[in-house]
Amino acid sequence: MTASRQSGHPPPDRVRVLVVGAGPAGMVAGITLAGYGIDVLLVEKRTRASALSRAMLVSTRTMELMRRWGLEAAVRAEASDVEAYTYVTESLTAGAGSDLPMAIPTRPEAAVVSPTRPAWAPQDSIEPILFAHLRTLPTAEVRLGCELTGLRQDDDGVQATLLDSRTGTAHVIEARYVIGADGPYSTVREQLGIAMEGLDHLGHYESVQFRAPLDAVVGDRKPAIYMITRPDAAGFLSRRGHGDRWVFARERAPDQAGLADLGEAELAGLLARAAGVDELRPRVDRLSTFALAAMLAERYREGRGFLIGDAAHRMTPRGGTGMNTAVQDAFDLGWKLAWVLQKWAPADLLDSYQTERRPIGKHNVDFSAAPPTVPATASETLPWDLNGRLAHHWLPAPGCAPPPADPVSTIDLVGDGLTVLAGREGRRWTSTRAIATAPIPLTVRLLDQGTAAALGLRPGGAVLVRPDCQEIRRWSHYDEADPPRADHLAPAPRPLPAD
Repeated sequence: MTASRQSGHPPPDRVRVLVVGAGPAGMVAGITLAGYGIDVLLVEKRTRASALSRAMLVSTRTMELMRRWGLEAAVRAEASDVEAYTYVTESLTAGAGSDLPMAIPTRPEAAVVSPTRPAWAPQDSIEPILFAHLRTLPTAEVRLGCELTGLRQDDDGVQATLLDSRTGTAHVIEARYVIGADGPYSTVREQLGIAMEGLDHLGHYESVQFRAPLDAVVGDRKPAIYMITRPDAAGFLSRRGHGDRWVFARERAPDQAGLADLGEAELAGLLARAAGVDELRPRVDRLSTFALAAMLAERYREGRGFLIGDAAHRMTPRGGTGMNTAVQDAFDLGWKLAWVLQKWAPADLLDSYQTERRPIGKHNVDFSAAPPTVPATASETLPWDLNGRLAHHWLPAPGCAPPPADPVSTIDLVGDGLTVLAGREGRRWTSTRAIATAPIPLTVRLLDQGTAAALGLRPGGAVLVRPDCQEIRRWSHYDEADPPRADHLAPAPRPLPAD
């Protein structure tokens, strides 16, 4: 794109993809693109990492992506040792209560469908892990304290005006594409002229993050959330990571004094009542308020501009889908943009971002709109989280010593290009390497008989899989007249998960 510039302005920087916003969605977009060698610039108006823990659940599918990037252990190290249920009780010390299921799979439920499991890790612990990994990728750059103030595009690319908050100077970036990952009040979305649809006022909530030695109080019980029913301390208590970090959250009624209006002693008394420990002396880290909404962008794309994360959808905490939908949006768009920029696929592959991800966003927005007290189970949310991706099965350990340090799942076999999985009797599939799918890299993986059968493959048959583990073609036998092809990119037809 050729920019018209006022005299005296420096020439614009150029980058293939500009990502506005460096929260989880923006960083995952950057990680995915840079993983393909695409030069990508992330700009973030904050000058430092956020101290808000906000999201606290890393879902099954999102943990599979962390595993893909070698970050699973780092995320797990920051996670709380809790189980996926809510405990309804008058206070932590009440000694009586009831369990409510959550829309999160338990460890046994996750073990059936995935090589990993959800993690109860706060967002302020996840972001540094993603940021550190992003900085190891040579084609990625992050600029903090840099705010988007203007955006325009033509057939060749986009031109963004950025303001450096530390120096007050403006400069111009030219890019092939721009991704709006700049949150619920997205400037990118506004500049693209995309409206939001849905419910904008579902209640006002407030929370207090604090530190207190409550391990001895809760004992062996490890629910992810405590629903406190005591009238003078009603709300939700949950751990934030490990150690003594906790958060208390509640809906604020119109005539109710806010947490910020309470004196230090009053706030400590509220937390003591919720904990059921009169002598509790909590150390308050921060207070925050947030309005709940359930909204969806009317479209996810305008020309060369795309929306991901909260810029594309706003969800309540119910089901823990917000950050996870954002991360999976970012990965989906990231690999598709990379393929187009690498000339592995035609530009119309980018149309599939909206057609494949917006129905999931709509479902999760609608699901989140129900009151948080309405019970939900993993059977309702897990199919939408996994989105019909390739089935997980452990591969048998090879007959060698020492055995591999980590077991390998079928999910782990899927690479950044196209992947063919075939049984041992399908060795002829190896001859398709780099023939019909050029220039897309093609990897052929031969499976043992048991794993091939578990995937429903006939002897000599094969399945073709995209980087997101979506099955896109299946063969009952090798056919020279019908090899894997570069135009086999759409997922195999299948119904959306049932509600």
